[in-house]
Amino acid sequence: MSLEKAITVEINGVARELSAPANETLLDCLRRHGQFEVKSGCEKGDCGACAVQIDGEAVDSCLTLAWMVEGKKVTTLEGLNDADSPHPLIAAFLEHGAVQCGYCTPGIMIAAEAMLRDIPDPTDDDIALALSGNLCRCTGYTKIFTAIKQAAEVLRAGGGDD
Repeated sequence: MSLEKAITVEINGVARELSAPANETLLDCLRRHGQFEVKSGCEKGDCGACAVQIDGEAVDSCLTLAWMVEGKKVTTLEGLNDADSPHPLIAAFLEHGAVQCGYCTPGIMIAAEAMLRDIPDPTDDDIALALSGNLCRCTGYTKIFTAIKQAAEVLRAGGGDD
């Protein structure tokens, strides 16, 4: 017998009611409910591919039980996008070729966006610390850092406002 619980959560601005077994991770729950932009990587908190924001804080969804998000706001990469224009991070990553295979990209953008809300003019050390839980095996990090700095400039200038 599997103990399940209904949870109410806001995912990317949309209120949802989900059912989750007691031992189901947020990663598995989100993917089971169609949020495939949340990637399953190491499933032990080392790679950051599964990063989402819970109430604005970047966390590894593979280490978070689904029940823990009851009443909270969960943001995935899809939640950073806007129908009218891409988030400055998305535009900068594309412009600077900071996306190779793309597997790590959603988690990196989630971590970077959370950092940019707290640190609008980040240094390399700020970016390194914010991304310390994210691994990229394709690009190295130079293009990623460049893209994040460009997105920061756009956001400071007022671009990307809702």
